[in-house]
Amino acid sequence: MTYQAKLIAGGKIVIPAELRKALGFQTGDSLVLEREGDSIVIKTYAQVVREVQKEFRTMVGEGYSVDQFLAERRADWGEE
Repeated sequence: MTYQAKLIAGGKIVIPAELRKALGFQTGDSLVLEREGDSIVIKTYAQVVREVQKEFRTMVGEGYSVDQFLAERRADWGEE
């Protein structure tokens, strides 16, 4: 589906209500804009965090935990 928005004073863009609702954007959400060539991709900060977490999970494995990470760091620092 295609939506139309207008760039207004101060560089503000109003995202149509139907699109905001469909994407789950809420008032006050932090949005991240990524440039892809001549296009812009808009994501919530939460979406970006989930994408990064997913990427790290592929690198360290599904069962890896923050506690394991901290234990490894402490061992590296000689604290255990």
